Amino acid sequence: MTTTALKEPVHTTSPGAARTPRRRTGRIRRLSLPYLLLLPALLLELLVHLVPMVIGIVMSFKELTQFYIRDWSSAPWSGLGNYRVSVDFDAPVGEALLHSFLVTVGFTLLSVGLCWLIGTAAAVFMQDAFRGRGLLRALFLVPYALPVYAAVITWVFMFQHDNGLVNHVLHDQLHLTGKPSFWLIGDNSFYALLTVSVWKGWPFAFLIVTAGLQNIPGELYEAAALDGAGMWQRIRRITLPSLRPVNQVLVLVLFLWTFNDFNTPFVLFGRAAPEAADLISVHIYQASFVTWNFGTGSAMSVLLLLFLLVVTGVYLLLTSRGRRAADV
Repeated sequence: MTTTALKEPVHTTSPGAARTPRRRTGRIRRLSLPYLLLLPALLLELLVHLVPMVIGIVMSFKELTQFYIRDWSSAPWSGLGNYRVSVDFDAPVGEALLHSFLVTVGFTLLSVGLCWLIGTAAAVFMQDAFRGRGLLRALFLVPYALPVYAAVITWVFMFQHDNGLVNHVLHDQLHLTGKPSFWLIGDNSFYALLTVSVWKGWPFAFLIVTAGLQNIPGELYEAAALDGAGMWQRIRRITLPSLRPVNQVLVLVLFLWTFNDFNTPFVLFGRAAPEAADLISVHIYQASFVTWNFGTGSAMSVLLLLFLLVVTGVYLLLTSRGRRAADV
């Protein structure tokens, strides 16, 4: 008599089915790793920039003066009152803000234009190899590498009326002026500020344009030279069109940096900038920390932010259309 044992059915799984969950887990880990690495930077950005920005926007709707510094959240709401005061150009506060805005616009346009022009000219000049080019490049980058405060304080001593180097060269040696000039007060303060801004800003343009020139094939210049094109024709027909994407980003960055520049005028002139060099960054600082009207100063800051956002958006829109038209 034979008996047959009942065997439980054996379920076999294919190797591919076992690997599928592991593959999914590994894929999730690979996809989430970049975001995890970016998370500390995003948190720091939130704490350093976004949180103060939100607080500043809230402060712009409050009557925040020195009486509410200890507990600024208890300051009464003013609604759009601070904004009305800031844009009332017939009143002293609005008139001063408009003057500061116009000075900043003129200063920014001149500074950005000169920085781009000098930086591009220096980069084109340094494109060809010659003896001492590396040393000259290093010297060109010194103004950009120096700390802002050390560099601007040096310029403060150079602009001194009695024993400054600028007056010594212009008046005593070159005899270009009838008498030593006051560079840190009056109308000359605008030119002094422009000089310092261009001096420390053009090396950045030189660095960016130099990097952009490395991507232009040398065969284009050789073919143009064989066709009889001169230096200016090669720059106009090859260099500038090839540098268009680089210049678009460069001009935008220079504009934002220069328009928001606070360190240079503050170190150069102190807390009270002359009227001719009253940039809007220092003007907002004075409205906030000198007159102790933080609500009005915050409203001015928000208006400045909106202006820069509009200008940046319009600039990016125009440049993107220009790139599309060039591609077509």
